[in-house]
Amino acid sequence: MTSDVTVAPDQVSLGVLVSAVPRDVIDLAVAARGVGAKRSGGTLPPHVVAYLTMGLCLFPDDDYEEVAMKVTGSLSRFGCWDASWQAPTSSGITQARKRLGSAVLADVFEGVAQPVATADTRGAWLRHWRLLAIDGFDVDLPDSEDNAAAFGYAGSGENRSAFPKARVVALAECGTHAFVVAEVGAWSQGEATLAARLYPRLHPDELFTADRNFYSFDAWTAAVRTGAALLWRAPTQLRLPVLAVLSDGTYASVLINPAIRGAHRERIIAAARAGIEVDPDEAHLVRVVEYDVPDRDGNGTGELIVLLSTILDPAHARADELAAAYHDRWEEETANDQLKTHLRGPGRILRSRLPDLVRQEIWAWLTVHYALSVLIARAAEAADIDPDRISFTRTLHLIRRTATGTAAFPP
Repeated sequence: MTSDVTVAPDQVSLGVLVSAVPRDVIDLAVAARGVGAKRSGGTLPPHVVAYLTMGLCLFPDDDYEEVAMKVTGSLSRFGCWDASWQAPTSSGITQARKRLGSAVLADVFEGVAQPVATADTRGAWLRHWRLLAIDGFDVDLPDSEDNAAAFGYAGSGENRSAFPKARVVALAECGTHAFVVAEVGAWSQGEATLAARLYPRLHPDELFTADRNFYSFDAWTAAVRTGAALLWRAPTQLRLPVLAVLSDGTYASVLINPAIRGAHRERIIAAARAGIEVDPDEAHLVRVVEYDVPDRDGNGTGELIVLLSTILDPAHARADELAAAYHDRWEEETANDQLKTHLRGPGRILRSRLPDLVRQEIWAWLTVHYALSVLIARAAEAADIDPDRISFTRTLHLIRRTATGTAAFPP
């Protein structure tokens, strides 16, 4: 729940992008991708195009030239715009975006996105572990032939979606809602495929939370190899032998590669019960936390939640702490809602009719959300409150109202 707490006006304006996305990060990405300005004094150098693309995401209801008025005017106050340049036209922006490409904006997001929470950030930690969650969402795209061929539709025949769809899977920091790692792909690729690219990017100081639709033995193996702590909801069909009941009512179990069956499986269970180390290619020791979520009507049809964790010792994290941490996984749902409903706008499709520009726009979209998350988190720390108590919607409206001004824009 949010309160009436908001960030102060002098903290915002388009400067939130320049602060969270410094020009040197953009310049490094431009140099690495070899898409620097072809001549000096050009009206749209690459760093301006990058900020313009982010501006298009910040102002989805405005056309290209209206966004250019706001962005270039604000950039001039932060030393990112030369007074001799003229604000660009719509066609000029489109051509410049094509020259810049999507890889630069992907590198920019990669260059700035990092954990935001500090030790003082409420709702972002379980003891010494930083809480992360994984989730996916779809993005409606303009119904062009190029987008349809590159991304595809959801469903088929009469049940086919109205627009082509891109798919995004991301890791978000619980508490701040900041996306820190993401993958962008076609709808046909599936969440599991994109998620597999994210697991190797976990860190030992993180507690990674995931819903059951992301579970597989291979996914668990990839994630556990990073040294991160894991907290994963078990799918209903998973067989979990009880090795030992622990002091807090949780129990030790073993995840076994589903390709292993029969006598070999029973030998692994017996070895694990005897305290013999298991081969990580075949099995993983886990702690199982089970609890009921009562139904709202009180008719006894509550849901049993079964969680798997690599935190084997109850002294390191109690069962109630793990249950609460799993509940915090829904913070990513809040991040998705902020991105799609408030920043982008409900029911809106992206602007880009070409696949590379779609990817560019999505990376810019994620970067803008990250910048807003940083601003809100810092304001929450200053007020000593949970970031959830600061309204994302009000902060966004305040930024949009204060990001005004022109830079050599013709009347």
